[in-house]
Amino acid sequence: MAGKPRFFFPPRGEQQAVVAGVGEGGSQAHGLVPLFPPGLQAIYGECRRLYPDQANPLQVTAIVKYWLGGPDPLDYISMYRNVGCPSQDIQEHWHYVSFGLSDLYGDNRVHEFTGTGGPSEVGETAPPTWPAELMQGLSRYVFQSENTFCSGDHVSWHSPLDNSESRIQHMLLTEDPQMQPVQTPFGTVSFLQIVGVCTEELQAAQQWNGQGILELMRGVRIAGGPWLITDMRRGETIFDIDPHLQERVDQGIEAEGSNLSGVSAKCVWDDLSRPPEDEEDSRSICIASQPRRLSDKDTEQIRETLRKGLEFNTKPALPPISGPRQNHDRPQSRKDSLESESSSAIVPHELVRTRQLESVHLKFNQESGTLLSLCLRGRLLHGRHFTFKSINGDTAITFVSSGVEGAFATEEHPYAAHGPWLQILLTEEFVEQMLSDIQELNTHEESKLPKEYSWPEKKLKISVLPDSVFDNPLQ
Repeated sequence: MAGKPRFFFPPRGEQQAVVAGVGEGGSQAHGLVPLFPPGLQAIYGECRRLYPDQANPLQVTAIVKYWLGGPDPLDYISMYRNVGCPSQDIQEHWHYVSFGLSDLYGDNRVHEFTGTGGPSEVGETAPPTWPAELMQGLSRYVFQSENTFCSGDHVSWHSPLDNSESRIQHMLLTEDPQMQPVQTPFGTVSFLQIVGVCTEELQAAQQWNGQGILELMRGVRIAGGPWLITDMRRGETIFDIDPHLQERVDQGIEAEGSNLSGVSAKCVWDDLSRPPEDEEDSRSICIASQPRRLSDKDTEQIRETLRKGLEFNTKPALPPISGPRQNHDRPQSRKDSLESESSSAIVPHELVRTRQLESVHLKFNQESGTLLSLCLRGRLLHGRHFTFKSINGDTAITFVSSGVEGAFATEEHPYAAHGPWLQILLTEEFVEQMLSDIQELNTHEESKLPKEYSWPEKKLKISVLPDSVFDNPLQ
């Protein structure tokens, strides 16, 4: 077998599953407890349907389970030999299925709610172990961040997935082409597939949308073909293989904008309206200071903000911070909203008042700075919003357009803050000016830092700084 993997990974939040072969049987008899936990049994049954001749697949098992204090959230990862589909030119490969993101036991030892699940694929004479390590790493992120993976999401990994010299250094997620959703006593389990991508393909997914890039990849056999099988030896991007695909991406961005409504980022903001030494009502959120924490309501509102920005396109979205909840019965609208999807909109915490600011200074690292054009062109010019959520604290910066409903920044007061959450409302004319001024940030090559951009008449300043400034704030 060639070294090509396909991974199935369970999503978390609705009902997610990672599959592993753990034996046979499981029927209840004479009032005895079933051999398998019901959630595990349901997922294993789907694996047996797809692989009836592989009752005991190779398996990676967490020696100390996560619910007993172990480091690995996935209880099991099974590795199945998939023969492919010659009629579709799909080669033989390994299919990895994980167990643990969905509720396997039903006794709240890990999950307080049910979630979703998924698999993946790779291939060699014997299955490599790096896919299992990768899936455990993603699971740790899910459990620690409480975020949800959904079809179309992207994961910026910034390292070869197999720790080699490969160009495949990031991931997109999509529905598994073979495994069907299954019902368990704890909810429905669906399966997500991990698809390895190059940096250029990740950037295209950010600028446009993940589902669009995945559809292009399905048409390129070397890049995965109909089943989107990851080949770590692939040395060319889909745009190298077929230059016309870049035109389709550009057309999609122009017509639809970007489905990405927010990212985790290295960012901070300062209020230049008032000296930071005014301790009574300091509006400054400095790198070296400890900003006030976001309230639970504000945190949830930012999460809903990121979800809401993803619902106005026909294709599912790819939020790296939080997963969307698609509502296909809802009509599309150019107007976006910052309100919660719950029956009553989340309102700012009364103890932390919203403040109008006169002048602000935004600071980003280089990777976040390269996404400013996406924010402006792909989101704001399409009547939407975009949020940079700091990975180092509770700071959040949300850019909004005039058409966004529910924002506390207004055209009269375009800079407004609620605790450490800053909103900036930009007019279409100003967005066009900013795009022209920051054009050099569109190149994804390393450039000399720091870079500063200032619009005195708008009382706005943006700095792009080295990572070291954010990693060592007191230096």
